[in-house]
This record gives sequence, C-alpha cells and structure tokens, in this order.
Amino acid sequence: MREDNYKLFDSEKKVMEVLWEHGTMTAGEVVKVLRDSIGWNRNTTYTVIKKCIAKGAIERTEPKFQCTAVITKEQVQDYETNELVDKMFDGSKEKFFAAFLDGGKLSENEVKNLKDMVNRLK
Repeated sequence: MREDNYKLFDSEKKVMEVLWEHGTMTAGEVVKVLRDSIGWNRNTTYTVIKKCIAKGAIERTEPKFQCTAVITKEQVQDYETNELVDKMFDGSKEKFFAAFLDGGKLSENEVKNLKDMVNRLK
C-alpha cells in the first residue's frame, strides 16, 4: 500500500475507527454503529466505505459485504504526525517537540512519562 493512502479525511476516519475497534464487520453493521453514534444514514456510510475501499484502506469480501481494515490506526497516526511535522516544523521533530513542550500545560506525571520514553530511546 502506498503511504499516501494513509491520508484519511475525517469521515473516512470515522468508518475506520469502527473497524479498528470492532474488527471485520459487514457494511450493514458499520451502518448501524455510525447511525447510532453520529446519526449517519445508510447512503452516507456506504459512500464513505466505498471511498476507503478505493483508497485501499478497507478490503471488501463476500458474503454480505464484509469490511476489513487493511491499514492500522498506528500507520495513520504516524502518517498524520509526519505530515504535521513536515508542514508546520520544516520536518524537524526537535522543533515539533520543543513547541509541544513550550505550551507548559503538562502535568508532572506527563513530564515523567515523556522523560521515561526519551530515556528508553537511548
């Protein structure tokens, strides 16, 4: 799968979130979840599912229009994070991290956890 296929629009993320949480489902089951949680109708959900299939994010199998996530949430998160760093921080993760920390709104526990993560990288 091409990395640019990890770029998902908000509507596509909603469909993917359902599959990441529940695993393989029929399109009808996805429709029910999204109808109940955010009020989408059947046509909207099927349209977004088909866009995800065309993008290679979802695989469709039969019987009953089974939908399986082909890409993981982590792949999408990595792609989105790299896009943000490239666009807003000239590709510098150091600048991104500095801007993140400069906000000054981290709890002591969050600071400790971040230090632990950095130390594990060494």
